[in-house]
Amino acid sequence: MSTTAVDGSQDGPPADALARARLGYLLKHAHLGYAAFANAALAPYGIDGRELAVLSFLSEQSLLSQQEVAQRLGVDRTTMVALIDALERRGLVERHPHPDDRRKNIVALTAAGRATTAGATEAANGAERRFLEPLGEAGARQLKDALRTLLGSGRN
Repeated sequence: MSTTAVDGSQDGPPADALARARLGYLLKHAHLGYAAFANAALAPYGIDGRELAVLSFLSEQSLLSQQEVAQRLGVDRTTMVALIDALERRGLVERHPHPDDRRKNIVALTAAGRATTAGATEAANGAERRFLEPLGEAGARQLKDALRTLLGSGRN
């Protein structure tokens, strides 16, 4: 199908088809589609994907300050403060003085935070599997490998 130019001539595929062929469009809309799956799966846990990323990171690390978590996750300080504050209000994390450096506070999961992280991780994994299901197992693995290659190429 083609579009009609101002002079009435046909000039190629429709604009929406051109947009759907662009990598940026495809990545954006794939992310939005995945986020809808993930957010629905995480809703029963009262957290979103960014909060799960923080909780997951904290479950694997210890003795990290809020600033160190922000640096390692690539999140700006202001955003991280808001994320930690929200998680702390819900009783999922606590701030404590660092045992070796009293000038610094560490962020740690509470028991509720560990339970939430475990359940939410399982729910998010299920959402990911459902989202990638049309690709099949090999296609999903290939997509993830290709994205890891692009992210690791040093051009990001």
